[in-house]
This record gives sequence, structure tokens and C-alpha cells, in this order.
Amino acid sequence: MQSFLDSTSIVDNGPELRNRVKQDGYLFIRGLLPTDMLESLRMQWLEIARQAGWVKTDAPLEDAIVDLNGFCVEPEPRYMQVYHNMYKLPEFHALQHHPNLIGLFERMLDEPVMPHPRIIGRTIFPQREAFTTPPHQDFIPIQGTAETYTAWIPLTDVPPELGGLQVAAGSHRHGVYDFRPALGAGGTEVIDPLEGAWVNNPFRQGDVLIFHSMIVHKGLPNTADWLRMSIDSRYQKISDPVAPGSLQPHSQPSTWEEIYVDWPPNGLQHYWHKWALEVKAYDNRYHEKRDRLALEMAANGDPRAFSALQRIIARDTDAAKRKKAADLLAMLEEPR
Repeated sequence: MQSFLDSTSIVDNGPELRNRVKQDGYLFIRGLLPTDMLESLRMQWLEIARQAGWVKTDAPLEDAIVDLNGFCVEPEPRYMQVYHNMYKLPEFHALQHHPNLIGLFERMLDEPVMPHPRIIGRTIFPQREAFTTPPHQDFIPIQGTAETYTAWIPLTDVPPELGGLQVAAGSHRHGVYDFRPALGAGGTEVIDPLEGAWVNNPFRQGDVLIFHSMIVHKGLPNTADWLRMSIDSRYQKISDPVAPGSLQPHSQPSTWEEIYVDWPPNGLQHYWHKWALEVKAYDNRYHEKRDRLALEMAANGDPRAFSALQRIIARDTDAAKRKKAADLLAMLEEPR
């Protein structure tokens, strides 16, 4: 396994950042964000996690030792209820507006940028390797413009046993890969193994991995005994089109009014309204393919359809399709 190419030394060089991300599809930057900000948010999330029974009460909170009796995954209702409480924190949303992030993207893209309102938080339980995020491309759920970039921000150090994230260097240059339903976030996996392309190394708190929406990436199993918490923040040129879902909360079915209810005035509420954005409708064929295959796989007893069925039940607008997915899900044994 090769390590990430470290781009810390070129963080202030826009043309070099642009050339490197064009070639490799990613940038790994050491110490881009202040650790005190990340640690403060992590502890707030852990307090919510402890109240939900996700971490043990007889161990120091900062150790984030998991209580596996609380195991759940997105988009299960019990996960989303806890996630909503995390999602409401104004400090969470403020993080993606940090000048170190905005400045880097504006230098790299050479234009004003917009952080997507749909910031995403991830809480990954250990010892549930079946639900490790499979290889996938962010473009399928994001859309709008392919020139969207994710900043993956771990809230703590990520040693090898905590897993982390891998990217297949250069894979962003080959369009949308063939995929099939799979367990884990997104409910799909790229079929091509992309052998020899994968890069990864441990993270320290404050490090950030930035990657193109077309690059294939995947999670690594959390084999520790504590939670892995991270953030996906997405950025694009204001002049490029954006998909409607990127302007909505990720903690569905929440509304922005529910998110903002206890916020102090900070200038971040509905910040994207100040721009005349081009909103581009989704191309639904990708999710239609995922769902069709998942329903077929589930009917044949294939447990790899589990996560895609959960997403149909939680988010599809077709009541008959939701019922079919629910009936099939009830027949499948939950993977472990």
C-alpha cells in the first residue's frame, strides 16, 4: 500500500494545487485545521453519543469506548435521531467555513467557492466490518457538477486500527464506473478492483484529505474499540451548477428551520441564498439502477442488498417501492 502524496508544502500555491489534483484526483494536507476546534466538536458529539448509549459510561468520555449494544447505521431511524442532535450544532456547520479551507479551494479553483450546505457527519462503529464504506464515487449522490470536491476531516487522530479512508489515485479521470449494491454508506460499490491504485496513510488530528467527486474511495475497517468520527464537507465553484439535494440538510427528514432553532446569530443561516445559483436536476438513472439490482438481489436472499433497501425505505417517494423493500428487508438477516 502506497502512502498519500503529501501536498502540505504547496498549500499556498494555487496553480500547483490545481495541477496535482488534476493529475491524482486528491490532495493530502497536514495540519490544515486547528486541533482545538476539532476536539471541541468531537467532545460535543461524544456527549450526545453517550446519552444515546453509543459509548460506555464507565470509561473516560474522550476515549470514545464503544458500547456495541448501541450499534446502528445510517439511515436507520435510531441512528438518524442521534445524528440530528449532532447535526444541529452550529460549531459543526461553521467548520467548513474555516478560512484555511475556503482559502485553499479558492486558490485551487481560482474562483469564489461555495461549501455545500449539506455537510455530512460520519460515526463509524468498530467491529462491524460488514458495514465498512465500500469503494464508490461521490458524484452519483452529489451530482450538480463533477467539479465538486470533498474535504474529509477526521475529528481525531486516525491510527491504522481506526481505519480511515483510501483513494484510488487517478481514478477520477475515467468517468462513472460500473457499480452494484453493497453494504455500508451509499449502498453501492464500484466493481473494478483498481488494483495498484490505492493510497492511504494514518491521519493526525487537523489533517485533511481533499478529493474530486469522481475519484473512487473507500473506508477501512475500524478494528479498534472506539468510535471513528469524521466530516465530509463539499466545495464547488459558485458559478457551477448544484443539485437540489446539496442545498438540503443531510440529517433527513430535518428542515433548516429545525436545524437553526437554537442557533445564535452567526451569519451562516441560509448563507447560500446570497448567490444566484444554477440548480440542476438529478440524473436518477444511477439510483434507479442501484434500487433495481438491490430488489432483485434481496429477492434471491443476497444480504449485500441490505443497505440499499434501507435507503429505499427511508428516502424513496414511491410508497409501493418502499413497501416492497421493507418486505424484502424483513426476510434478510442483518449482516454482522
